[in-house]
Amino acid sequence: MASVDHAVPGAPCWVSLLTGDLKASQDFYGPVMGWTFRPGSLGEDFAVALRDGKPVAGIGNVARSMGVAVSWTSYFAVEDADTVAGRIRERGATVAVGPLSFGQGRAALAADPAGAVFGFWEGRTLREWSIGRDGAPAWLELRTRDAFAAAIFYGEVFEWATGRPDRCEVRYEDDAVMVRAAGHTVACLRGGAVEAAPDPRIRPRWHVYFCVEDVEKAVEAALAGGGTVAAEPDETRVGDYRSGREATLRDPDGGLFTVTAAIG
Repeated sequence: MASVDHAVPGAPCWVSLLTGDLKASQDFYGPVMGWTFRPGSLGEDFAVALRDGKPVAGIGNVARSMGVAVSWTSYFAVEDADTVAGRIRERGATVAVGPLSFGQGRAALAADPAGAVFGFWEGRTLREWSIGRDGAPAWLELRTRDAFAAAIFYGEVFEWATGRPDRCEVRYEDDAVMVRAAGHTVACLRGGAVEAAPDPRIRPRWHVYFCVEDVEKAVEAALAGGGTVAAEPDETRVGDYRSGREATLRDPDGGLFTVTAAIG
């Protein structure tokens, strides 16, 4: 395991697939992403995906036991899980699971007022895991109906934009709300345009982008493994990258994600 430390409070600190079949998920994502796997530290129902030997994401065989859909879930670092859970409930949102003790930390699953599911984690995190760097996902994006309402909710829950040097900054850029930690863009909240009515067609969710060497080959591997294509390969602009290719896929159990071969 890479060295551990405490992440910037409120910043993304991990992503995990909540699945109903650990082995089947490994069999699918291995060829698609070029990942290898090792056992997780939380027991036999958990595994860690590795890219070039570096931790990328977790896979947990917990969807059925938790009564949730198979999905990729983004987790945010917090200093006190109980305090954050209280803030979420105070704002009319839902804490669905936890906070529960896992290993040397505590985790919870919640849904924001629009219904987008996310997690939060109190405890030590991987120091070298950061969105857009090394083996971590390329990008996290909240796709929601009203990005500004979402920014207010998450800002209050995670203490974004408080002016404190140890907290995340928020700025408006390219028709989206960008979240930065230590000068690095770590997430994006994207919804309707300024002063526009919320788009009822959007199903709010935190969406994960993963880097691959070749998008078309990843699509071929996904189809061969029983997955489906939700959006065909096309040009992209992801995070701090300027151009590249991307495609959005579903695994055989319905987990939605995007692969990108973005270049600077």
